[in-house]
Amino acid sequence: MIRNKLSPQEFSKRIGIEFNDLLLLSRALTHRSFLNENPEAVEDNERLEFLGDAVLDFVVGDWLYQQFPEMSEGDLTQMRAILVQTEQLAEFARQIKLGDALRLGRGESNNSGNWRVSLLCNAFESLIGAIYLDQGINKTRQFISPFLEKATAKVKDFYQNEDPKSRLQEWAQSVRYAAPKYVLTDSSGPDHQKLFQVEVIVNEQVMGSGKGNSKQQAEKAAARMALKKINKNGI
Repeated sequence: MIRNKLSPQEFSKRIGIEFNDLLLLSRALTHRSFLNENPEAVEDNERLEFLGDAVLDFVVGDWLYQQFPEMSEGDLTQMRAILVQTEQLAEFARQIKLGDALRLGRGESNNSGNWRVSLLCNAFESLIGAIYLDQGINKTRQFISPFLEKATAKVKDFYQNEDPKSRLQEWAQSVRYAAPKYVLTDSSGPDHQKLFQVEVIVNEQVMGSGKGNSKQQAEKAAARMALKKINKNGI
């Protein structure tokens, strides 16, 4: 048997959560390779992984909704994808050294499975599932929020680079102008390959124009042009 470095009790103390049912945490830390080699183990973490995946989608979505009240549904969806992608969840797991507490089979352990990205991601999802079942949704939110706050820089990078409309609106609000207006000025091409042209108007002035295969793309292009004009002229 491969002995993990941290017991479930020790790991519970590390993350600052006192589990009512420590078996839930033990299950969250148990990889199927351990179960295959240790018949006395009851269950691996795959069902908790399934649950934790759904809980993360909800909690991260709620956090983003609160943090970015002006963000469109599509952009919120993309930002949530950034925060729940495999590499990011594995990074969250590394921050609490989750790999030290994983129960792995001999082969996985010998191959450094406790630090493999996919395994860490799955284990973090399982941990979230266990916390949710044992502590409820509010405690789960409290546990996840610090991870999301640390990843804010990544979210802001997306926000700045991929959401020019929101950035333009924030600028307009900062100088006490009304919200930018987007006006469709032209559309051409067959239905399956439309090209739209949009102008963005701020304070009754055309600040930029853009083209795209959808109105949303054209609006973003127009907002980017407006932001370039603002930055260039120091408005």
